[in-house]
Amino acid sequence: MTQVDSLLTALNNTDTFYLYFSLFFFAFIENLFPPSPSDLVVAFGGSLVGLGKLNMAAAIFFATLGSTAGFVVMYYIGLFFGRKLVDSGKLRFLPLDKIKQVESWFKKYGYGIVVANRFLSGTRAVISFFVGLSELPIAITLPLCAVSALLWNSLLIFGGSVLGHNWKRLENYLDIYGTIVGIFLIAVAAFFVIRYFYKRRHA
Repeated sequence: MTQVDSLLTALNNTDTFYLYFSLFFFAFIENLFPPSPSDLVVAFGGSLVGLGKLNMAAAIFFATLGSTAGFVVMYYIGLFFGRKLVDSGKLRFLPLDKIKQVESWFKKYGYGIVVANRFLSGTRAVISFFVGLSELPIAITLPLCAVSALLWNSLLIFGGSVLGHNWKRLENYLDIYGTIVGIFLIAVAAFFVIRYFYKRRHA
């Protein structure tokens, strides 16, 4: 039995209050610690909805609240500390000119990226950090990230509720989805890098 399976078994035997808190916690912590199995926990919560142990509206609410709160925390880390991290050179894996370029992308396409952020598995923490670094106004980004979280968590919980005991089939779908998203993001990044060097060469 894997650690994730052990975790889900423990959750299955947990009081309802702590189940809702777990949905909030794992959706929250993923923004700060992306390897967290938040999507699986939320999907598992959906299966408990289908089995009558949790209320669907409440499950969606707590998962969405956690996702949104985590986004806001990373947003403010980027807003208040992102510039210091960039100027200190501690982000050595990201050259300064590349960071500036990413910032320009966020200022141009930022709101669309915020709406899509929950659907971009593995990059959610990076997105919220750069949204804060780019100083996009929280009054606009907060409702957009909440809508994104609401849509994504609703899909996971509804899917888990429909599958019930067979909810783990969602894990395979999420793996396939994550692979497709990863390939797409690599292709997009490669496009912008190639275009950048092409323009630089012909300048």
